Amino acid sequence: MAQPTVPGRTHPQNEPRPGRQASSAALIIGFTVLCLSYMLNAMDRQVFYPLLPEIRQEFGFSLDQAGLLATGFTLGLALTGLPAGYLLDRLPRRMIVVVSVLVYSLATIAIPFAAGFADMALYRLLSGVGEGVQATAIYAIIGAYFFHRRASAAGFIGLAFGLGVFLGPIIGQSLATAAGGWRTPFFVFGGAGLVMAVVLLIAVPRAMSEAVAGRDGTTDTASYEHVPASPYNRNALALGITSAVSGLVFYGFLGLYPTFLREELEFSAGQAALAASLVGFGAMTALPVGWLADRVDQRLLLAVGFVGSSLTALAAYQFAEGTAAQYVLAFLMGTFASGVLFTNCSTVLQRAVRPEHVGRGAGLFILTYYVAAAFSGLIFARLVAGMGWQGAGLVQLTLFPLLGLAALLLVDVRKMIVPPRVRST
Repeated sequence: MAQPTVPGRTHPQNEPRPGRQASSAALIIGFTVLCLSYMLNAMDRQVFYPLLPEIRQEFGFSLDQAGLLATGFTLGLALTGLPAGYLLDRLPRRMIVVVSVLVYSLATIAIPFAAGFADMALYRLLSGVGEGVQATAIYAIIGAYFFHRRASAAGFIGLAFGLGVFLGPIIGQSLATAAGGWRTPFFVFGGAGLVMAVVLLIAVPRAMSEAVAGRDGTTDTASYEHVPASPYNRNALALGITSAVSGLVFYGFLGLYPTFLREELEFSAGQAALAASLVGFGAMTALPVGWLADRVDQRLLLAVGFVGSSLTALAAYQFAEGTAAQYVLAFLMGTFASGVLFTNCSTVLQRAVRPEHVGRGAGLFILTYYVAAAFSGLIFARLVAGMGWQGAGLVQLTLFPLLGLAALLLVDVRKMIVPPRVRST
């Protein structure tokens, strides 16, 4: 049966056609490469945090400047969300992924050449632009190809992200120690990104990257009239608020957490890097969480994520002082803030829009999540200046998640695309 045309897609020559479907092996390889590219994305962005104290010392940056550099790059991700989502519904997604990887890799290579705060901030912003387009494109691809199993597929992406978050600080700190300076890791990760761009171009089949939403090789006759025609409906906006709160909490924690450990709790550089890596180990729980998200009401999982991250941050900033306790709490923050919240926010927004708007659903997630994340480090630094580390942790990381819980009350699941397993329960 011929593939039905989805409004808004203007490159039918790239849509999979009967007789031109990729083999199962090619699809598995393509999906694996997408996961590996997102793992590298996470490693690239995560390497900056444990090296920040050395960078701050060399350039004499204030804590405000350090906080902005730590999380300000996510403004680049945020700015690309809606434009990238719009383009992804109209242009070849594979090429967009490739170009995005090239952009953030070249920006990463440029960071060691920075002369001061202004140009380093620019390079960080450009790296965020590339990473944001890549993230939007990957989530649009899996949202289209794995339409009714998108949360499970996103779990694999989340697993790759967590592995990257885990490996990035460890490898980056090791490279910096071996080279006697903080610049080497940026050259290594940037170079790896250039290689990955070529691999993506070769290994990801069009049958996957250009799939029509809801038609991953099967005939889809479902009606989506119950979902509002506009991609910017009440559910999408309410879930956008939950995404914003998630970004504010997770990146508020990530951005200055190693600095808190080293300056407030007097951890060594290696201990702080290991704690930051364990956040990524917790983020790997995205795989079982994604499996659950295709089987239960995602509002429940989001509520668990907000409560869990709030209590974890409370313990980390108010009570725990020893290394073992902080390692456990770092793992738990990765579990709740990334494994649970990020995985569900990235997929539930696509379920709030019709299939032809899957790119814009992914773009709305990137916009809301990373706008909040972009300023989370600066906000946290300002709170530290006025209230100390404990006060900042209480306000931004413990109390703000309650806003996410409140936003969930505005969501009407009757106007969303509910997975078949959930619909039948």
